[in-house]
Amino acid sequence: MRDVRIQKVLSEQGVCSRRAAEQIIREGRVKLNGRPVSVGDKMDTMKDLLTVDGQRIYIPKTKEHMYIMLNKPRGFITTTSDERGRKTVMDLLTDLPVRVFPVGRLDKDSEGMLLFTNDGNFANLLTHPSHGVSKLYRVTVRPHATEEQIMQLTEGVKLEDGSVTQPAVIQVVVDEPERTVMEMTIREGKNRQIRRMCEAVGLEVIRLRRNAMGAVKLGMLQPGQYRELTKSELNALRAAAVKGKAKARTVSQQAAAEQRKAEKAAKQKKHTANNRTHRR
Repeated sequence: MRDVRIQKVLSEQGVCSRRAAEQIIREGRVKLNGRPVSVGDKMDTMKDLLTVDGQRIYIPKTKEHMYIMLNKPRGFITTTSDERGRKTVMDLLTDLPVRVFPVGRLDKDSEGMLLFTNDGNFANLLTHPSHGVSKLYRVTVRPHATEEQIMQLTEGVKLEDGSVTQPAVIQVVVDEPERTVMEMTIREGKNRQIRRMCEAVGLEVIRLRRNAMGAVKLGMLQPGQYRELTKSELNALRAAAVKGKAKARTVSQQAAAEQRKAEKAAKQKKHTANNRTHRR
């Protein structure tokens, strides 16, 4: 494909985000056919040679999209590379015909379902805040979670940065004196959200595993193993994103309608009060 912005190519090939691509371009680390490039430069993906730090970026000649589900074990960080030499989730993916990148993230101490793709549109569909694809987690906390704490999590809590989380769906699975195991479903993707939510109500997360996204479940996939998503799973994830966006739009429209109604009522009330004053 001709005339494609280089930062877009780097993003689509899973090298880094577009914003990060612009930064490494400014640092002079990106070259096209041996020459440094500038932000906004374009390339012919069928002919040009693109490198980052001297390493060639391979661009498939035919567009082959791949969608992978990995059961991420604890101890791996969700990034395509790490300057400190730590284990990354990319170390677990071998023998793939194309380069893929993580869809969203799980922190180092979390485990469970993590998706990968080289389809930027699909990744955006699942991670954009307005789409609200549900994510199911199995969460073990200590000490014992009280009914009040669970109710707080259900209704939404204020985090340390001042933001307030959306309501969560919670089902208690194990309730013991020293710990509680819950299944939590959320539709947001704030950084370390589950851990921060629990910390906000005085609970410590000691184990966190993502078991599902939308209707797609981790199932019997063992830690460290991965597989391709089926066509039906892809359709289910896309449908969940579309449904979530439509629901968000409806909520937004309802809120706007209520606001207009309130403003109209206030205006009418003011008008009535003015008329009474005038008659006096």
